[in-house]
Amino acid sequence: MSTPTPSTSPSVILTGDRPTGPLHLGHYVGSLQNRVAYQHDYRQFIMLADAQALTDNMDDTGKVHRNVVEVALDYLAVGIDPAKSTILIQSQIPELAELTFYYLNLVTVARLERNPTVKAEIVLRGFERDIPAGFLTYPASQCADITAFKATLVPVGEDQIPMIEQTNEIVRRFNRTTGRDVLVECKALVPEIGRLPGIDGKAKMSKSLGNTINLGASAAEITAAVKKVYTDPLHLRVEDPGHLEGNIAFVYLDAFDPEKAALAEMKAHYVRGGLGDSIVKKRLEVVLQEMLAPIRARREELAKDRGYIMQVLKEGTAKAREVAARTADEVKAALGLSYF
Repeated sequence: MSTPTPSTSPSVILTGDRPTGPLHLGHYVGSLQNRVAYQHDYRQFIMLADAQALTDNMDDTGKVHRNVVEVALDYLAVGIDPAKSTILIQSQIPELAELTFYYLNLVTVARLERNPTVKAEIVLRGFERDIPAGFLTYPASQCADITAFKATLVPVGEDQIPMIEQTNEIVRRFNRTTGRDVLVECKALVPEIGRLPGIDGKAKMSKSLGNTINLGASAAEITAAVKKVYTDPLHLRVEDPGHLEGNIAFVYLDAFDPEKAALAEMKAHYVRGGLGDSIVKKRLEVVLQEMLAPIRARREELAKDRGYIMQVLKEGTAKAREVAARTADEVKAALGLSYF
């Protein structure tokens, strides 16, 4: 886990997720466990980006609405404390949309289209030239999210770094145009463990690809998923030497197995031959069952009181809106839009 030093690093972190489905192991290793650690030393805003999720889910808005509470449940189940982290719903803070509108005047369509992250996502979703305008302008929206809370650290994967770069471009242009240092630049905080591949070994772990293990998965679901985990296709017989590269079972063990010395020996045994994939998967299942059981139990208990979850979201959103409103007032004043 990449952890900044509180005494020398900026103090505000913004992070979050698109609520399009329950969170999974990829979210846990890539962001959630870091958020639990960060909340003790930093002012952390965690956003349920439901408005942004609509940019490519307008044909199923119910999916976004339903998963706001589901993702919030995952947050609380893994140990995110609403007394230490501010959990907010993006769509309930209109100042974010207002800031996006102003920032769009500081970036060109050509620059948005050149953003490597946007380009890659357009290809992934098969938009070609039928790109929803809201999706294309996402970098400006993300800039609004970040600057509204004056976040200076933004945890992202390597593939999202161009989004942070574009945020800083907009920040610099705004400050230069208005002649005031209203907005602050941010830094990308990249976790040591990148995106976790899916159980099929063919892509990142993704809700849309159906290759995930959800944080709330039942014991039976974990067992079934581990059986499908991709290993070494060339490891046909137990006595054959195995390969670690691209072997998803060992990728997951590297991420989650606390017994590092025993894991190192298992790897060596696998490489020299004489260790079957079934033994490796058995160990992986034990590790995942032990790790996810308490998370699942907490999630099930929290799910009994949906009113509490909504209260957490309501209070966090209200607190976040106060901060965003102050920034919006500063932005409008710098633009000469404060008349009364």
